[in-house]
Amino acid sequence: MMERLVWLLLFLSVIFSQAVNTVDVDPNGYVVYCPCMGRFGNQADHFLGSLSFAHGLNRTLVLPPWVEYRTGERNSVQVPFDTYFQVAPLQDYHRVMTMENFMKELAPVIWPPGKRTAFCYMARPGSTSEGCNAKDGNPFGPFWNTFKVDFDSSEFYGPLYYDSHRTSTAKAWHKKYPVSRYPVLAFTGAPASFPVNKEDVYLHKYLKWSKGIQSKADEFIKKNIGTDSFLGIHLRNGVDWSNACNHASDSPRLFAAPQCLGYNNEYGKVTKELCFPSEKTIISQVKKVVKKHKLGAVFVATDNDPMVQKLKKSLEKLKVKTVVTTHPSDSPHMDLAILGKADFFIGNCVSTFSAFAKRERDAKGLPSAFWAFKEQKVQHEEL
Repeated sequence: MMERLVWLLLFLSVIFSQAVNTVDVDPNGYVVYCPCMGRFGNQADHFLGSLSFAHGLNRTLVLPPWVEYRTGERNSVQVPFDTYFQVAPLQDYHRVMTMENFMKELAPVIWPPGKRTAFCYMARPGSTSEGCNAKDGNPFGPFWNTFKVDFDSSEFYGPLYYDSHRTSTAKAWHKKYPVSRYPVLAFTGAPASFPVNKEDVYLHKYLKWSKGIQSKADEFIKKNIGTDSFLGIHLRNGVDWSNACNHASDSPRLFAAPQCLGYNNEYGKVTKELCFPSEKTIISQVKKVVKKHKLGAVFVATDNDPMVQKLKKSLEKLKVKTVVTTHPSDSPHMDLAILGKADFFIGNCVSTFSAFAKRERDAKGLPSAFWAFKEQKVQHEEL
């Protein structure tokens, strides 16, 4: 019996060794996290901050899948990172690998079951009175269950924070959590601020759409817009957004508002009209931009009402041939990819969805504006 056990352990060690040998182990360690706050726009903000954090600590960032909430699904669905984005461009900035590869190739040895610690700033409410409770609730449980991860202990890292742009911050993390004892820092949520820090906005230039998303966007433009120059607009006008905007005056930095109002509100404060522009404002701005830039089509991305017929009627005299929107079943990522290709873009200053499109366009040097906001007041930094 003992001989069998010895051979079994030897066999497993060989298997693990072969697995690790297929991918070089980073001696500086790894950062893993659950993108467990909000939908895509929020997760994208957090991703940029997490990428910066991993870079500051000089640990490889494990690219988490995107967390999605689909109608009819009880739990969140985890979509591999590289379904929507290319991995290679990110490596021009810092070392990264997908979570699927990490769990298959490296985790069995450097982060095996029995040695998995969950990191959180302080104790989270849940099944245990004192712990991170990293798997309690949705999407936390479904996210980690996708990779069959159970945690054996919790670590409260407060008062440490994520701003690794400061040398002292990185040193503090290294001192408290040396790689020799903590090869993997696994966070219950993204190790990043929301909205994205001003210093990390430029990192968006390394985020490139996958070939699949690119080809779908190009196909839609070719089929529905053709060779016309076009305006891309984002209309956030669902009931939930309307309710959130009712409290705009009480939240000077609501969601993505710093992207146009500044991180210290140097360009104003959030208003109801900025957050939920009237149809009159939308039509007026669209007409001005179309006329000024001589655009022949309008593409609408929206969570609710695309206003297609109203826009068509208002643009008749300007000879705009096309006002189109995608089908509700189409991917919102395709919407963003199309907005990133428009000749001009008008977005919602408060929306993180609009913020994604704006960052991509800034990285490309393409012009953009916001509803109910005098864009010329802001001096933008080049990405």
